[in-house]
Amino acid sequence: MKIAVDAMGGDYAPEQIVFGAVRAAKKYHCDIVLVGDEQKIRDVLKHENGWENLGITIHHTTEVIEMDEHPAEAVRSKKDSSLVVATRLVKEGECDAVLSAGSTGAAVTAAQLILKRIRGIGRPTIATPIPTPKGATLLLDSGANVDSKPIHLVQSGMMGAIYAEYVFGTKNPKVGLLNIGEEETKGNEQAKETYALLKEMHTINFGGNAEGRDIPKGNFDVVICDGFVGNVVLKFAEGLAKTIMKLIKEAIKDGGVLAKLGALMLMPTLKKLGKRLDASEYGGAPLLGVNGVCIISHGSSNAKSICSAIGVANDYVNGNVLEHIRDALTQEEVLADEGEKK
Repeated sequence: MKIAVDAMGGDYAPEQIVFGAVRAAKKYHCDIVLVGDEQKIRDVLKHENGWENLGITIHHTTEVIEMDEHPAEAVRSKKDSSLVVATRLVKEGECDAVLSAGSTGAAVTAAQLILKRIRGIGRPTIATPIPTPKGATLLLDSGANVDSKPIHLVQSGMMGAIYAEYVFGTKNPKVGLLNIGEEETKGNEQAKETYALLKEMHTINFGGNAEGRDIPKGNFDVVICDGFVGNVVLKFAEGLAKTIMKLIKEAIKDGGVLAKLGALMLMPTLKKLGKRLDASEYGGAPLLGVNGVCIISHGSSNAKSICSAIGVANDYVNGNVLEHIRDALTQEEVLADEGEKK
């Protein structure tokens, strides 16, 4: 297993990216190629004793795609950027997966232009796990496409179900369509058309419409929507989790001696709760639908997040998800053909 890591992408690059990569090399025993400015990467690595023996190498590049750049223009013009080169290493078979915490738009664009879409897939989709009492609900699309046709949402459901089965180990995952009500007649035209298509699918377990509250409850294993709605849901969930933890801390601080004593007794439980709500536990979200493994991390990712994201890449490759998606498209020939046309 060899993972290409965009060492220059992210708010805290290259320090946190490199530290996370070193931690992952130790934890997952995989080879890692740090792509970016060699001198800056080495300046960070000098703080990590023995990194040379961990299967870590450096691939020097001279350019960086910044967060505020136009994704398509940057990918096309900056051929020697860390993101583009890291993605190309996967295309050329030098690496098994690419990981970036840089511009999401640029990462999606690079994957589509360099790795290309899987034949039959209309648009790739970002699949993000949302913590629930039952484990995690896979939400997709969470930001790759703000405007999606019904056929694209159906393909997202198929790919999400495959990912949930072969990476999360969920047997016959239940797929829901995010909507404003449970009834089949609810929603806008996009939702109604998507519902009708999902009912005809043979390769997924469609459980009907999912309402917003079903996501944190874990009532569905996979929930599909377009990238505009999905990204709003994701950012709301992240903000809510942080707010809840902050309110708990403030309540304990202002609650007097008894509250502090109670908190002391509950500390192990509170730490477990914090860990479950911590986005860094998952680290990265896979971009499903391209011919290669591409993991997209949050721009504010720290070393812990990057380490977890490399673990996601590891699971994606070991789960042989790409081949399972291709097999499913073969079974759904009409869906694949329509995906190409759209």
